[in-house]
Amino acid sequence: MAQTEDESLPQTEAEWKEVLSEEEYRILRESGTEPSFSGDLLDVEDEGRFTCAGCGTELFDSETKFGSGTGWPSFFAPANEANVETQIDRSHGMERIEVLCGTCGGHLGHVFDDGPDPTGKRYCINSASLDFEADEG
Repeated sequence: MAQTEDESLPQTEAEWKEVLSEEEYRILRESGTEPSFSGDLLDVEDEGRFTCAGCGTELFDSETKFGSGTGWPSFFAPANEANVETQIDRSHGMERIEVLCGTCGGHLGHVFDDGPDPTGKRYCINSASLDFEADEG
């Protein structure tokens, strides 16, 4: 998992609990998942950027968001590959690829190989792990 080197970010789990909501903490720091079709950002269609709710790192752009029908915001590519990391997740009796914020190591969701062109990827991301910044104008 990514480690925070930015001293302005929380350095301990107690500090993370102070700055995140209970739901954000459960998902970002404890690898939780929100119920499908419950997230605030699922139906966002505005142009803008999706950033990490933990540290503000830009993760996804609205141009890569698509309706997957799965109940979670889905994207076919990160805004910048360097801003996301992946690792194997063997929890829940299956093997999946977990998606993490490259800056703070927060759990975002999982990536699957059943997305649309041009990448064929579906980054299935929890709304609670994201903030949305709409483009001005």
